[in-house]
Amino acid sequence: MIDLDAADRAILRALQHDATLKASELGRRVGLSQPACWRRIKRLSEAGVLCARRLDLDLEALGFGVTVFLGVKLALKGRVSLQDFERAVAAIPEVQTVEHVLGLYDFRLRVVARDLPDFERVLRRRIMTLPGVGQVEANVLLSEERRPGPLG
Repeated sequence: MIDLDAADRAILRALQHDATLKASELGRRVGLSQPACWRRIKRLSEAGVLCARRLDLDLEALGFGVTVFLGVKLALKGRVSLQDFERAVAAIPEVQTVEHVLGLYDFRLRVVARDLPDFERVLRRRIMTLPGVGQVEANVLLSEERRPGPLG
């Protein structure tokens, strides 16, 4: 756990909104010099607060108009290991995230597809054929609102 002051929180909020900001622009926005801002970013990175900078792609503009969340419960028969399932499902390009969860299902997957027939193809030919797959529940994403997170 690292102690964060108001300047650190302002830097994190700004980077959360736009991770491509340079230290000079970021410093101007939060009231710090470029070197002071850069030192803070370096400290936050070294402390593990900043893990990676990511680029958000517009999936719809790339032709992926459908996002589906799948709840997957592994079958008890066969006793496929969790690691075997994770490795196999992570190799499917349409599967964007694999989350091991506690609850009704063992895994939650975020799957993208061009349209519903394409999703059905991915589900039938790729996901349902994986070893150990038991019960599956699909929820089609209708809309999504991104929240800035706990920093506000």
